Amino acid sequence: MHTSLPSGTKAVIEKPSSTESEMGLVVIPDVMGLRPLFDEMVKRLAGEWGMPVCSFELYPELEDLNVEERLASASELDDSRIIGDALAAAELVQTNQVAILGFCMGGMYTYKTVASQRFSKHVSFYGMIRVPEAWKSESQSEPVSSLKEGDASSVLAIVGSNDSWTPQEDVDLLISTGVSVVTYRDAEHGFVHDPSRPAHRPLDAQDAWMKAREWILNRT
Repeated sequence: MHTSLPSGTKAVIEKPSSTESEMGLVVIPDVMGLRPLFDEMVKRLAGEWGMPVCSFELYPELEDLNVEERLASASELDDSRIIGDALAAAELVQTNQVAILGFCMGGMYTYKTVASQRFSKHVSFYGMIRVPEAWKSESQSEPVSSLKEGDASSVLAIVGSNDSWTPQEDVDLLISTGVSVVTYRDAEHGFVHDPSRPAHRPLDAQDAWMKAREWILNRT
């Protein structure tokens, strides 16, 4: 179901048909934001994982921008607005506990939500560990700063060994904060969530989704 957050940002939410769940889930999409891929993902996760799931647009009122334009505008994104939308999405799912996961740029923002201490579990799929140079601005904080302000041990990072957006030196920095990291050998950026990408690796994607689900549902 399509809806809007209090900020006016477009969102989509799906709830399981019969299961009462104490856990909800917020999904932060990649740079291209809400689109049929995420509509379908939200519906699938709600059904398969038995929990309400909400996702929202990263570029509200700029949905018509193409990928190059979105990347070029990344320095104009505001942490407070995006994290505020993530927190609003958490309220929308109406569960006792809420987990969060994100992909690419959304994975970077997943790290940044840790400081809010709102989410019980975090899963970042190949999120940028440092803000890329071209994206830096006063409104873009460093993910590692947020990890140090919250519980980094609540975070699972899923990365590929051949991903230039998450170089090994950044992964080492991530591990030093207490984040758990799973690295898939020879995988490139975006190998899990979008089957239409050349980088997609079906077997690795299946395993990564399984690990994400186990991480989120393990409440210890």
